[in-house]
Amino acid sequence: MSIPFSNTHYRIPQGFGNLLEGLTREILREQPDNIPAFAAAYFESLLEKREKTNFDPAEWGSKVEDRFYNNHAFEEQEPPEKSDPKQEESQIPGKEEETSVTILDSSEEDKEKEEVAAVKIQAAFRGHVAREEVKKMKTDSLQNEEKEENK
Repeated sequence: MSIPFSNTHYRIPQGFGNLLEGLTREILREQPDNIPAFAAAYFESLLEKREKTNFDPAEWGSKVEDRFYNNHAFEEQEPPEKSDPKQEESQIPGKEEETSVTILDSSEEDKEKEEVAAVKIQAAFRGHVAREEVKKMKTDSLQNEEKEENK
């Protein structure tokens, strides 16, 4: 009997995804009739290559994944006023509010610029789609006129 809602989570070993991606790519490329036999032959050839060249795709894949997941660029960063010690030392007691206001203003300005850019991109795309529809309508009407003239 199976449990439909189990809280068991399996961890996929590092590099295993790369091995399966390679196998999948080759299966799609070759379209074999007997997939299990093809997979066995594929992994045998990988083992032979690893023994000859000392290159292990699973190990390489785990290093790539590790480099991606341990990249600290994706972590949340502290607000600028807390992370910059020079700014904290140079602040004058009365100027503290002005600095925070300018930081907020610049982030709001950035958001506004992003919104304006997004609107321009959307408008350009809509214009492109509309022009394509007009071209299609013109070609359809020309074809209909030619058909009527031929009749």
